[in-house]
Amino acid sequence: MQTQWQKTLIQISFWLIIEILLNLLGLDNLADYSEFVFDQKTITVSTGD
Repeated sequence: MQTQWQKTLIQISFWLIIEILLNLLGLDNLADYSEFVFDQKTITVSTGD
């Protein structure tokens, strides 16, 4: 169980560091695009109200 927490903490830390670096370089849109590409499991339904 402790290794799962360590793995999760490492993933969150890595994501945060990369997000900060890309933001400082002005490439934050690239990070947002990669989140979109890797999160294709979510389906959004929009109604024309």
